[in-house]
Amino acid sequence: MTEQEEPYRSGKILIVDDCLDNLELLSTILIIQGYEIEQSDRGNQALEAAKVKHPDLILMDISMPEMDGFEVCQRLKAEPDTQDIPIIFISALNETNSKIKAFEYGANDYITKPFQIEEVIARVSNQLQINRLKIELKAKNARLEQELLKRQSIEKKLLNLNQQLSKLAALDGLTQIANRRIFDEFLTREWQRGQREKQTLSLILCDIDYFKLYNDSLGHQSGDLCLKKVAQTILNTVNRPADLVARYGGEEFAVILPQTPAKNALQVAETIRLQVKQLYLSHPESLVSDYISLSLGVTSIVPQPKYTKKQLLITADKALYQAKKQGRDRAVLATID
Repeated sequence: MTEQEEPYRSGKILIVDDCLDNLELLSTILIIQGYEIEQSDRGNQALEAAKVKHPDLILMDISMPEMDGFEVCQRLKAEPDTQDIPIIFISALNETNSKIKAFEYGANDYITKPFQIEEVIARVSNQLQINRLKIELKAKNARLEQELLKRQSIEKKLLNLNQQLSKLAALDGLTQIANRRIFDEFLTREWQRGQREKQTLSLILCDIDYFKLYNDSLGHQSGDLCLKKVAQTILNTVNRPADLVARYGGEEFAVILPQTPAKNALQVAETIRLQVKQLYLSHPESLVSDYISLSLGVTSIVPQPKYTKKQLLITADKALYQAKKQGRDRAVLATID
């Protein structure tokens, strides 16, 4: 027999039998095999010993006074601390019904008396090995569960990080509204949707009047704060989920209004202009107002193959130029030629 084939020889065994001769014989047999033995001759005593000693296996008679082996087994299997201890009944009861009842109560094996020493040794070794493998499997499952929970936690953190990165990639770092890349992607999608659904698409370009003078006179820190406040004001004014407010570049902002006709787009632009003006951000160097103001260019179109997104942008830019040319602090509507 090779080393790998050697039977399992370590473990603590609780032997329960009210017959002292049987108790001593079984103890001697198993001690010789290298097992640590605990003895009990009563059912109540066996219950206490199992809870205190935590044996690896219980070898138990059925017919005992006060409490028989069936009841002891049932109580052990009902307790979380003892329910996993394997139990081998060793009994003179050889009827099939007794054996069936034993397994129904949770026994792992059954040996009939008079027993064969070799059989006892083999069955004990077998149950201890099975129990050892169960314990190892339980420990591995626990480790796997911990690893799974750890992996899920890492994946959740990575997901949150990716979401944050995606958000950062989509937002302008200063104003925290959509950046130019998102504006371009959104305009492309809405242009295609407008073509399919034959719906009007409107665009507003707006510029803070004399912003360079504002920066020069009050400093770039004040300029950054001004950009943030203007951006959030525009965002709060344009509150439809379908719309997009983006920083177009520098002190220029853009608003895309899907399914919005020219008249309504001009009203939105005018509302934006008034809301920004009501911030009452002092602009000492402005040539048009004592406070920060906006010039806005508006255009609308039903996207068609004969037109391009570039024409939409050029027309909005021309309208913005007209607003500045006409004195700034106003919104102008222009149509695509």
